[in-house]
Amino acid sequence: MTLLHCSWRSWRLPWGSVSRRLCNLQNGSVARQRTWLALGIGLALSLTTLEAMARPVTDMLGRTVEVPERIDRVIGAAPPVTALLYALAPEHVVGLNMPFLPGDERFVGARLPALPVVGGILGHGRRMQPEAILELRPDIALSWAGAAVPVASIDETIRFFEQVGVPVLFVRLDTLTDWPAAFEFVGRLLGRQPRAAELGAVITDALTRVGQAVADVPQAERKRVYYAEGVDGLATECHGSFHVEPIDLAGGYNVHRCTPSSYVGMEKVSLEQVLAYDPEVILVQDAGFLSRLDEHGPWRRVRAVRDGQVLRVPQSPLNWLDRPPSFMRALGIQWLAHALYPERFPFEVQSATRDFYARFFGVALDNADLERLLDATASPGPSHQHHH
Repeated sequence: MTLLHCSWRSWRLPWGSVSRRLCNLQNGSVARQRTWLALGIGLALSLTTLEAMARPVTDMLGRTVEVPERIDRVIGAAPPVTALLYALAPEHVVGLNMPFLPGDERFVGARLPALPVVGGILGHGRRMQPEAILELRPDIALSWAGAAVPVASIDETIRFFEQVGVPVLFVRLDTLTDWPAAFEFVGRLLGRQPRAAELGAVITDALTRVGQAVADVPQAERKRVYYAEGVDGLATECHGSFHVEPIDLAGGYNVHRCTPSSYVGMEKVSLEQVLAYDPEVILVQDAGFLSRLDEHGPWRRVRAVRDGQVLRVPQSPLNWLDRPPSFMRALGIQWLAHALYPERFPFEVQSATRDFYARFFGVALDNADLERLLDATASPGPSHQHHH
């Protein structure tokens, strides 16, 4: 005996826990079904009212999706779009893909780091589970789309959120140039249009100024950059990967030339390959690797290490270049362009960092904050110089 048709829409209503119990009544006793029948009729009437309050939205993949007229609770299915929400509408975020690091609350406040970590559907880290999303009761989900994201992953994301009854919208983020449009789309969705326009303009300005500064660097004269990932520094990215887009934007030449094996990246290489690449600059993501440069003699044979041209990427509260690829790249490409070509791109990193963090995170950095952020860029090379 079936008294209630269980559509996906019934799962995303504010009374979702009740509607799920109704849906499960199909396997219950007749007595229990009759007990809930009157409530089921009332809920069906409420469903009709709430449907009338929904609105159609066309996402950045061209899908038209019904979303609530009022959106208060949002979950990001992948780190790039969750990062977008941190800057545009942090009060709407209800869960994290990955935890913040201790001390990051200085930059994003106490609320975000205290949210539950539910993982994501794309990329590294914990896998998002339906039960966790049902507990959070999001009004909508936002997910990542772009050339680097496999169609199968997009289909999987759609199925996942259909299962939990949450409308999912996709935000296209192939390159840094896509971010202003992405801010605009999510800004319209959440009623944050002026702020979205302001943040998008900062990104466009950074792209323009860096692009003009490095555009005429001949290909043969571009600084050769090795992107060191992992504690041993022997994971990296192919030159065509979105993970290393900032190197190209800043006028560098990524030495690892290949086709990415997957959008996740982290291609394994040997130290012999790195020596053969003869990079002039090494970008370091893992702090543990810096100590290995001092401990392990073979790395001393790499030109960038000998010359003290090892740059640690700032990472709080979000990485300036990658993992996740976010709006922070607008600051990161300026920092990197200045490190590669200081004569072409003069850059006051401290004042620029203060301004960027004020705009995107609403925080006023003091000198101690800047020291924490920027001293991490120290090189362990012979001169121990700092690339600020």
